[in-house]
Amino acid sequence: MGAVVLGVMVAAAGVFLVPRVPSLSTQITGDQGLAVQTLPYLDGALDVVSVATVDGSVVDFAGFGADENTVYEIGSITKTFTAALFADAVTRGEVNADTLLAELLPVDGTPVADVTLAELASHRSGLPRDGIDTSVSKTLLLLTHRSVYTEDIDGLVTVARSADLTDRGSYLYSTLGTALLGQALAAAAQVDYSQLLQDRMLRPLGMMDTTVAITAEDLPANATAGFGADGQQYSPWTMNAWAPAGGMRSTAADMAKYASALLDGTAPGMDALTPQWDEGNGTRTGYAWNITAFQGETVTAHGGATGGFCAAIALDRTHHRAVIVLSNTKVPVEDAARTLLLGST
Repeated sequence: MGAVVLGVMVAAAGVFLVPRVPSLSTQITGDQGLAVQTLPYLDGALDVVSVATVDGSVVDFAGFGADENTVYEIGSITKTFTAALFADAVTRGEVNADTLLAELLPVDGTPVADVTLAELASHRSGLPRDGIDTSVSKTLLLLTHRSVYTEDIDGLVTVARSADLTDRGSYLYSTLGTALLGQALAAAAQVDYSQLLQDRMLRPLGMMDTTVAITAEDLPANATAGFGADGQQYSPWTMNAWAPAGGMRSTAADMAKYASALLDGTAPGMDALTPQWDEGNGTRTGYAWNITAFQGETVTAHGGATGGFCAAIALDRTHHRAVIVLSNTKVPVEDAARTLLLGST
C-alpha cells in the first residue's frame, strides 16, 4: 500500500515538476530611476516585481512586468497586521497583555492554555513554528505546490492542544502562535478574523485592494501565480484558520498607504512597533516587528513568504521613509528593501 501511495504522489507531483523557468520581466513601469536603482537587488526574481517608496508625503512606484496595483501574496507581513489588531484591542479594553489564550479559545487542560496574548504576539509562547503533521495528505500538498495550511478553526485548536512548549519566554518564531492570536482576537470581538481585519485595519487605512484569503472561494479568478526559486509554478495560497499569520494579498499602492500610516503614527495599533525585547546583535523586537540597528540607522521591518511569493516592508521612522518590495518568486527580498531604504538616507 505504501508503494502505491508513493507512486501516486510522485505521479501527481510530476505534473508540477516540469519547470517553466521564466525570467524577470523587462517591461518597466512607473519611476524609471527607482527601477534602475532596484534592479541590482532582484537576483533570483523570475517573473514580476513591484516596488514602492515613501519619503515624507512623496510616494513613488516602479514595476517589472507589474505596477502598483498588481496583487501579491504578502505572507508573514500579515503578522504585523495581526499584531496591530492586538495592540488596538488592548487600547479598546477588549483584552490585555496578560489575557490567557484559554480565556478566548477552547484549549483548557493543555500546555498552551496559560500562554498570554502578549507571548503569542512577540513569539515568546514556546509554541513550534507551525506544528503541522507530516501525513501523506500534507506531503502530497507540498509535492504539488499547494498550501499545507488547511485547518479550520477547530482544526487549528486541535493543533494547538497537541503542541508542546519549548523555551517559553525566549524568542521562537511561531506561525501557529500568530494564527492563534488572530483567532483569539476575533473571538474577543465576536466577529471572524476577516471582518476584524477589514473593520479595524484595511477600511480605516483605505486599503481597498487588500484582502485575506481564508478559503479557495475567497480567491479571485485571476489570482496571480507564484514561482519557486527554480521556476516551478505554485498554486495561489489560502490559509484557512491560519490566515492571521500569512493569508493576506495586497498591492504596492495599498502597502504604501500602510507604510505612510505607520510612519506618521495614524495606523491602528501603533504600540506593536515599540521595541520591548533585546535579541542581541543590535536587534530588538516588538509585537511581530523586528527593529535593527544597521549602518547607524534604525530599521523597523518584516518579511513574508508563501509558496511562490516573497515580500518585505522596511521603515526608517526617524527620517519618515519606507520601502516595500513585492515579488511573485519565492526568493527573499528583505535585503533589497533594507538596502534601498538606507540608500535613500
